[in-house]
Amino acid sequence: MNAFRAALCAALFLVCGPGCGPVPAAAQDVTLYSRDGTIEIGGTLLGYDGEFYRVETIYGEITVDGSGVLCEGVGCPNLDTFVAEVGISGSATMGRVLMPALLEAFAAREGYDIRREQVEESYVLYSLSDRRSGEDVARFHFHVTNTDEGFADLLADEADIVMSLREIRRDEARLASEAGLGDLESANRSRVVALDAMVPIVSPTNPVHEITVLQLAQVLAGRIDNWEKLGGPDAPITVRLRDSASGLAQAVEDRVLAPARLPLRVDVERHPDNLSLAEAVAGDLLSLGVASYSDIGNARALTIGGACDFSLRAERRTIKTEDYPLTAPMFLYLPARRLPKLAREFLRFTRSDPAQIVIRRAGFVDQAPEEIPLDMQGDRLANAVTVAGAGSPEAELYRLVRTLRPMARLSISYRFESGATRLDAQSRSNVQQLAREIEAGTYDNRTLVFVGFSDGQGPHEANQAIAERRAAAVMEAVRTAAETADFSRLEMSSDAFGEAMPMACDDTSWGRQTNRRVEVWLR
Repeated sequence: MNAFRAALCAALFLVCGPGCGPVPAAAQDVTLYSRDGTIEIGGTLLGYDGEFYRVETIYGEITVDGSGVLCEGVGCPNLDTFVAEVGISGSATMGRVLMPALLEAFAAREGYDIRREQVEESYVLYSLSDRRSGEDVARFHFHVTNTDEGFADLLADEADIVMSLREIRRDEARLASEAGLGDLESANRSRVVALDAMVPIVSPTNPVHEITVLQLAQVLAGRIDNWEKLGGPDAPITVRLRDSASGLAQAVEDRVLAPARLPLRVDVERHPDNLSLAEAVAGDLLSLGVASYSDIGNARALTIGGACDFSLRAERRTIKTEDYPLTAPMFLYLPARRLPKLAREFLRFTRSDPAQIVIRRAGFVDQAPEEIPLDMQGDRLANAVTVAGAGSPEAELYRLVRTLRPMARLSISYRFESGATRLDAQSRSNVQQLAREIEAGTYDNRTLVFVGFSDGQGPHEANQAIAERRAAAVMEAVRTAAETADFSRLEMSSDAFGEAMPMACDDTSWGRQTNRRVEVWLR
């Protein structure tokens, strides 16, 4: 039986694997014949994407190249009137503004007309049609709710793509794997389409202007419950967040509270969307909220500071480089399932230069690589001088400036999961992004230097060694991912400066994790 199945695969260009999904209710029996009539496959049609049939057979689930077979049976699709159907579910922040803007730009670029239909409050249908014939070629079904619902729809086979403002959680990844959707924690199963940030906000009349991440965690947990402890009036703090199923609110718990090992206070005021959250905070002197960078309304953002005089504001460049400590990647999660050709073309478009312009116009931070000269990084250098202690020799700061002065920093950073050597989800996406740029020849005749940094715990020699190993590991990951690159056209090397340029205070586990990073510099 195995030999026969192998023969079928060779003859019909079959691709078998997990992630094809459960059998839909409308599935019907079909028979696929090779064009010379020598081989036939019977089974239940699971789907057709315009190029490939997906069939449940006695040999298991297989995918067959439609160009090599003829289909017979009541379940066979009409090849002349095929319309690609794509389900996208999840974050309202992404689904109401960002993704529709990208889809409209894609349609315009490819010469399609696009229609929008508000089917239900949380369900929007976008139909793409051929301008000459007027016939639909694709329908994108947007279920615009929250990140939790997005992953639930994926598991229920009601979505093909999840929009998420947080990383997938372990239980969600486990359930997806059990459902045959592949390893959604792997690098090729998610991508960062844009960047947002979690920004602590207050009323414009509030006298407080700065907060540390630890203080923010303590406020969210109720350990700090009076503005006087933050330098404000003697009055209680009202905490406002998005609804509990929102990816932004969950990212706050994962990225701010969890590292401090603190629970969220029970009396948090919840809001269904970013606008109502920002309006409520702006109108209440005693409120503190955590909002999306793209939508703080009339509220005022607090600067993130530190006990070591570290200070950074949420700005486009600091978010793009991930120097701002609460950067929030906007993820698309893709199961191990073949999407229709037009959907794959749309996903490729989201990484293009025109798409980055759309992202910026929509109010989010794009992923287009930028080169930042050393003289435009005053805040970073000031923090380095201010924060550096006895453990970071002055000679190392001198070497850093002397080495990096003739170079420019690339707006891509790499950080690691807490307590692990594995890159975090955004950094894994960044590996693929930089690899694509190298393959495209963007950095031909240039030198890429991967520069490692560490936290300030322990002796300088040990920190330097760890930073060197991390820089070399990231460089090798990018080299491996750039499979079609001609490395004779550019140079790649690694260097490290230990704890010489911290981005946060080392007095918290979160701060130490932030400082453990690899940057890319260009010459």
